[in-house]
Amino acid sequence: MKQLTALLARIQIDWPDVSGQVSESQELTLEVAASTWLAFARYARDALGFEQLIDLCAVDYAVFGLTNWETDEASNQGFSRGVFDFEQQSEDVRFQMAKRFAVVTHLLSIQHNQRLRIKVFCENTDFPMLDSVCEVWAVANWFEREAFDLFGIAFSNHPDLRRLLTDYGFVGYPLRKDFPLEGQVEMRFDDQLNRVVYEPVSIQNRVNVPRVLRPTERLGAV
Repeated sequence: MKQLTALLARIQIDWPDVSGQVSESQELTLEVAASTWLAFARYARDALGFEQLIDLCAVDYAVFGLTNWETDEASNQGFSRGVFDFEQQSEDVRFQMAKRFAVVTHLLSIQHNQRLRIKVFCENTDFPMLDSVCEVWAVANWFEREAFDLFGIAFSNHPDLRRLLTDYGFVGYPLRKDFPLEGQVEMRFDDQLNRVVYEPVSIQNRVNVPRVLRPTERLGAV
């Protein structure tokens, strides 16, 4: 804990705009601005000794912290991946979701036996983009391609930014929270054409809100 606290203090001396905290589980998490992400990545590797990138992933914070489950009554409203539309939300909700997409990077320093988590929010929600850190850690190549494929986050100066997991011609980004649960298209084998064909999805969009049973006086629970 003391080592991580000292590390955070050193970082904030060199980078006053970087915020961070050490959790009770002894994990140091930083939040770095998108405009300084590449420069900070070089600093983390060269000055702090974080020579290994362990993981890089994306997060969709759409409607993060908004919930209608703080009640004992059943509800048919709330967030649903099947019908959610970011553009049709109220101004208050849109303001809370302005920082929607983030890239989270986990670093390891073998020489100092320390780990570091860095969170970087994309500045543009409509077209999220960050600088690629492939030149700093070469292993970031496929991680960034995965984030691009599944979340639609572009990485400038990436050497080969192509989809990684989805099919050719795939429409949309399947891990975004506004991507329909049923998908956009469905595929089947056509006997007459003797090949696989794609068609608009035939399953009707539906609200998919989980239901839970809560203790209430009506049910006799304490």
